[in-house]
Amino acid sequence: VERKGSLNLVDDYSFPLPIIVISEMLGIPKEDQAKFRIWSHAVIAYPETPEEIKETEKQLSEFITYLQYLVDMKRKEPKEDLVSALILAESEGHKLSARELYSMIMLLIVAGHETTVNLITNTVLALLENPNQLQLLKENPKLIDAAIEEGLRYYSPVEVTTSRWADEPFQIHDQTIEKGDMVVIALAAANRDETVFENPEVFDITRENNRHIAFGHGSHFCLGAPLARLEAKIAITTLFERMPELQIKGNREDIKWQGNYLMRSLEELPLTF
Repeated sequence: VERKGSLNLVDDYSFPLPIIVISEMLGIPKEDQAKFRIWSHAVIAYPETPEEIKETEKQLSEFITYLQYLVDMKRKEPKEDLVSALILAESEGHKLSARELYSMIMLLIVAGHETTVNLITNTVLALLENPNQLQLLKENPKLIDAAIEEGLRYYSPVEVTTSRWADEPFQIHDQTIEKGDMVVIALAAANRDETVFENPEVFDITRENNRHIAFGHGSHFCLGAPLARLEAKIAITTLFERMPELQIKGNREDIKWQGNYLMRSLEELPLTF
């Protein structure tokens, strides 16, 4: 993109890096990697119209068909990759069923790149929206880790958890949760909690004790957190080293968040440099 003088950060940078990394880990052929953006969007989509529902079902069907092909290929010719390892894995003499394999691979693909795309894009957006913080980072590159943690808190890539069900009745403020009720935790709301964070609506890369829960907590803490942090660190550091004059192209008001309550994501982020 250097010859063009502009880029869409999502398509040109944030998406390619994580999908290449997770695909190589899983053993997905290079020629198939581009398809996963459409398929992973379908997994987290919330279609509303009959046409959207039909299209999402079509994409999910294609995804499952591909996973069947991938598993069959790895059964015949196992290699040094994660899919081959999952096929060979045993626990107390039991192997993963075909359905368990497809579900596990689907989860790894979506969780292994969709969230990292958002982390890179959202943190770059926050830095460009706050030029004083970007200048601080340029003057002190060692703040990159803190900048990523603040990006995770400020524009949480995942807005809510997967569903839980209450084991017993309990009360939150004036709301009673009965046993068996479905509970969804709003990670993004918790990360703006004024009782935990001073000035939670401010993007501050010098924030101390940044106890965000963007990666979840406890037994549900994201296994891929170290990889996501590393990818974001390399991507953002390299981006601003190569393009120090990077800025938003056009009006900030024209950049819209996607209508997805699960992920905080942008379809595109046009930039000039």
